[in-house]
Amino acid sequence: MEATDLIKTLLDGFKTVAKTETIVGEGIKAGEYIVLPVSKVSLGIGAGAGTEQIKTSGGTGGAGGGGICVEPIAFLLVKEGEVSILNLRRMPAMVEAFFGKIPDMVEKAINIVRGKKKEGT
Repeated sequence: MEATDLIKTLLDGFKTVAKTETIVGEGIKAGEYIVLPVSKVSLGIGAGAGTEQIKTSGGTGGAGGGGICVEPIAFLLVKEGEVSILNLRRMPAMVEAFFGKIPDMVEKAINIVRGKKKEGT
């Protein structure tokens, strides 16, 4: 297989993954919102070929490879015709803080259900 054919084959395979539906995903109904995931698609390819003649054998060869990465970067939130964006790249600290508070929130909720107040509050 020629290097150009190899690159064309790799690119054709990437087209099935790197399409519009991959970048802006299908909407998901969540309560009053429609949530659309937004992803970043990165890809890379490489190929090579050679034709050096060796005395004991023929002289063709080739190799190629590629990789693709689909990374979620944001969510579009649609409610009553209004669109807002939730940017995941700027939120790691917020997400970490949120998950760090879950145990305390669960404890407070349990105490409310049991009719108790947490000491010091």
